[in-house]
Amino acid sequence: MFQRANTAKAAGGLAIAAGFFLTWPVHSQGAGKGAPLKLAWSNNMLTIAGEQVPGGEVKIWYLEAFCRAGSTDRDWGQTVIPHKTEMVSAEPQRIRLKSALEDGVTVQHEIRASEDEVDFRLTAENPADKRSEAHWAQPCMRVDRFVGVKPAPSSEEYLPKSFIFVDGKLTRLPSQPWATKARYTPGQTWCPKHVPRTDVNPRPLSSIVPSNGLIGCFSADENKILATAWEPYQELFQGVIVCLHSDFRLGGLRPGERKEVRGKVYLVDADLDALLRRYRRDFPTQ
Repeated sequence: MFQRANTAKAAGGLAIAAGFFLTWPVHSQGAGKGAPLKLAWSNNMLTIAGEQVPGGEVKIWYLEAFCRAGSTDRDWGQTVIPHKTEMVSAEPQRIRLKSALEDGVTVQHEIRASEDEVDFRLTAENPADKRSEAHWAQPCMRVDRFVGVKPAPSSEEYLPKSFIFVDGKLTRLPSQPWATKARYTPGQTWCPKHVPRTDVNPRPLSSIVPSNGLIGCFSADENKILATAWEPYQELFQGVIVCLHSDFRLGGLRPGERKEVRGKVYLVDADLDALLRRYRRDFPTQ
């Protein structure tokens, strides 16, 4: 995760292609349990708010960056593909966005909220006559308010509240061993087995291979869990502005190629078994 103001700016709007939402689920897992979460997006920041959210709201830098491969040991400025994201339409539980990458790729986003989750459906298309180098992208989820810590730069105060899964078991951070050396520090990156270790965030790269693409944290009172996952996913990442990432993978796009990406943010009771059942249902390939 990097604070780069020039990676995304707000602009005007375009319609989303017909048929993109035909596979949208009729209802979410927890439908009917309470008031739905509310969504807002402005200046590349997605806000998820509701009375059921510890701290009142969760903010996601959406999207922080689109990235090239070969990123693990390279200057960040050479990795980022400039892009602009614009609002297409907005309702309290439904937002549509469009991202335009400098190399011609467009990404349509539909984001929907229920009472305990936010669902992301993305379609990336390359209308250009040359291959796109867009291999992965970063939704940067800020967790300071949720876990009850100050948003101090490079803070590690939130690590004991945060977790990944190792050998199928929830593992609180800092996971051991904890890497400390990289082109940029601090932070921690976990690379799954299906992604080259040369293609991830240029922060300390853990030797641990995560069991799945789910990363999250507990609220200050341990009664709630905030977690996120994407499919396909590129990496898990603990960042430097009190943030957690499950970054999604594009893998480059050939001329005329179209790819779909799915994501979730869960805001649920601290019932780990229930969360894992939902995750396995939502992301069976992981």
